[in-house]
Formats: sequence, C-alpha cells, structure tokens
Amino acid sequence: MIEKIFKKIETRAIQENVFSLIGRDWMLITAGKRDHYNMMTASWGTAGVLWKKPVIMIFIRPQRYTYECVEKQAHFTVSFFNEKHRDLLNLCGTTSGRDLNKMNIDDFTPIETPSGSVAFEEAKLILECRKIYYDDIEPDFFQVFDIEKIYPKEDYHRFYIGEILQVWEK
Repeated sequence: MIEKIFKKIETRAIQENVFSLIGRDWMLITAGKRDHYNMMTASWGTAGVLWKKPVIMIFIRPQRYTYECVEKQAHFTVSFFNEKHRDLLNLCGTTSGRDLNKMNIDDFTPIETPSGSVAFEEAKLILECRKIYYDDIEPDFFQVFDIEKIYPKEDYHRFYIGEILQVWEK
C-alpha cells in the first residue's frame, strides 16, 4: 500500500521547484494498471492551477507507446526521483515499451495508488492525476516559428491536463 511508504500531502505543500523537478530532474509518466502499464521519461511539462484545480500538463508524441496507454486510461501518475535513478530515467526515455517490457525493470518497484494507477516505491514524489482535458499541438498557432524545428517529422505532441488528485511524498 502506498500509504505505508509515502505520506499524503497537499499540492501547495510541495517544497521543490517545479521547473527543476520537470526540466532538470525529469519526470516519469506512467499509465495503466498493475497487470499492464508503461512509463516514459519526460522533461517537458508544466504544473499550476487551472479551472480552480491543481493540474499538471504532460506532452506525449503520438508514436510513443505510453501515448497508447494514456489514451486508454482515465488516470496517470507522474513520479520524480533522486539523481541516483538517472540511468533508469534515461532508459525509460530512450527505449520504447514496444521494444522493452518496462514492467520487468528490476530497479523499479511498482506500487498501486488509490485510483488503481501505478507509481514506484523508489520515487521521492508522486502526483496521482485524472485526465480532464487533452488537445494536440497545432503548428498553425506557433507564434515563434523556430519551434517548428523541434518537429522535423511533424509528429506534434498531444498534451494532457491532469487534475492532481493526490500528492505522495517520502
């Protein structure tokens, strides 16, 4: 049970800088249930308040296996780790779940959240989220045109806004 390992805190009690957590430390996005899930590392995202709800916004390209998993689920988790897990985060960000069954990575211990989602005992912070909105990046709306260089294959991200239901901290 997650409650035996983590303490539930309010979103406003998160002490770490969200820019560092996402952009420097990276996050692990996980979707699925204990019997079938996938995760991917991401360093793009944002967190804040929208529609009077604490939210996180994640971005996933359509060719990623995690995209399929997030599409099928109402919930997902975002986990943050200490530096000693950098190699595992790198593996999860560079290897597709189609090529490697990430459920078999020994150094990650899956744990179920109250919503039935999967997170990991090794995390230092977990955001348990419910999808409340999604949309696709539209290149016609770019106001700074050098952004298009990030998409040479025109594989624009889908973004998901997740309401942060619970925050779990070690």
